[in-house]
Amino acid sequence: MREIVLDTETTGLYPEQGHRVVEIGCVELINHVATTKHFHQYINPERPMDADAEAVHGLTDAFLSDKPVFAEIADAFLEFVGDDPLVIHNAAFDVGFLNAELSRLGLPALPMERAVDTVKIARRRFPGAQASLDALCRRYGIDLSDRSLHGALLDANLLAKVYLELRGGSQPNLVLGTEATEDEAGPLTVPTEVRPPREHKPSNAEAAAHAAFLEKLSNPIWRQGEPDRSS
Repeated sequence: MREIVLDTETTGLYPEQGHRVVEIGCVELINHVATTKHFHQYINPERPMDADAEAVHGLTDAFLSDKPVFAEIADAFLEFVGDDPLVIHNAAFDVGFLNAELSRLGLPALPMERAVDTVKIARRRFPGAQASLDALCRRYGIDLSDRSLHGALLDANLLAKVYLELRGGSQPNLVLGTEATEDEAGPLTVPTEVRPPREHKPSNAEAAAHAAFLEKLSNPIWRQGEPDRSS
């Protein structure tokens, strides 16, 4: 099973206001585990960078000025992602920006149905807890020491590790002594074996031995108050 973990960096927050993609990072997964294959590209957005966005990812107008525009890298990007599911943290944001870029070129949009949104998975798994990538990395003990700034490929690699943990870790189908199943993005469920009830009724010999033992007791408490049968 092939999946693509994807992240983007942008000039701002709103593609409908003309903001553009400036970096794409993709990591290939096979059976939820990262391979060595990836796609990474910085992109000239053909517009100025917002100061707030630059503070997040550190990409400047000067750095991006000699990078290819989206039209020059679109085919390579689409070839890498193919038709496989896209694992994205807050998928609506990244897919919205990528579809705005594809629309400018007259290319088909990426269907949202392809996206596996890890924010939604995390919120189902940990209701009420923070679902940011940083918070999930801390929860799972994933090293964040290299993440002083956001970066599309760096974040895609971190998300690949988080996604593996959200799916149940490096052996998501291993439950000792049982055959486990896994619901999509949900906890492991283990089939239970229903056994017939054990027979607890005493045998005739056991019942007779118990009655004989009780007859040896003098004035047991459960007979107090009964009429005297000795006369």
